[in-house]
Amino acid sequence: MTGDQLLFSTALQKLRLDGALALLGEKQDAASQDTPESGLQRLQSIIDGLCELSLRDPLTGCANRRHFDSVLDRELDRVARSGDVALLLMVDIDHFKQVNDRHGHLAGDAVLQHVAQALSHCIRPMDTLARYGGEEFAIVLPACQLAYGQSVAERVRQTVNALRVPIDALQTINVTVSIGGAYALQWIRSTRQLWLERADQHLYLAKSAGRNRIEIEQQPDSTVTAEEKNLLFIPELYTESKECSAEWFEALSVPTEITTDAN
Repeated sequence: MTGDQLLFSTALQKLRLDGALALLGEKQDAASQDTPESGLQRLQSIIDGLCELSLRDPLTGCANRRHFDSVLDRELDRVARSGDVALLLMVDIDHFKQVNDRHGHLAGDAVLQHVAQALSHCIRPMDTLARYGGEEFAIVLPACQLAYGQSVAERVRQTVNALRVPIDALQTINVTVSIGGAYALQWIRSTRQLWLERADQHLYLAKSAGRNRIEIEQQPDSTVTAEEKNLLFIPELYTESKECSAEWFEALSVPTEITTDAN
C-alpha cells in the first residue's frame, strides 16, 4: 500500500458514520475498510442509502413530497415537449379522523400503511406513488390514456374498499378512498401548482358527492397543428451562414390556425 493509499484508508476509518449507519439500520463494519477500494465502495453504499432514505416517507415507504415534486416537474416538462399524456390522481382516505379518534393513532398508522401497500399493487413500475400529506396520497401516471386512467382509479377504489385492516387481535376496520384526477395539458408549459389544483378540485367533487367515488377531469383539448409543432421543435433555426434555411422559411410562412385551449 502506498503512502497516499494509507492516508486515504486512515481518513476513511476516521469518518464518523455511526449516525448515518443508524438511520440505515446498519452497524459499522471494520472489515470493509481493509483497503481503500473496499472502504470507498462502502462509503458510496452509505451515500446511496441516505439518498434513497431522503426521498421516502418513513411511515409508508412511498415517495415523499420532495420526490413527488420533482416527478411532477419532470412529467410537465415531458408532456410539454412531446405532447404525450400524463394523469395525476389524488387519493384521500375517507373519514380518517374518525379512525384516529375512535381507535387511536397507532390504528391510523396501520391504515395508512395498508392503504399505501394496496395502492402500490394497483400501479405500474413506471408510475410514482407518493404520500402527499396526512391521509392523502398522490399517483403520477405517465403515458396514461383516458380509458386507462379511469380503470386504474376504479381498481384503486375497489382494492382499498376490500381492505380489512387489523387494529388488534380481535378487530378489523374497513376504509374507503375518494379519488380526484386531472390530465396534464399537452404541448403547454403548465405549472405544478395548477396541475395539483385541478386534481384537488375533482377530489373535492368526489368528496362532496358522497365519498368512495372517482371524479376525473376530461382530458383537455390542448392540441396544436403540425406547423405549430415544427415551431416548437426547430432543430436548427439557422444554417451555418446564420441565414434561415428554405425549409424553415416555408414553415414559418404557412398560416396556422390556433387550436390550443389552455383553459
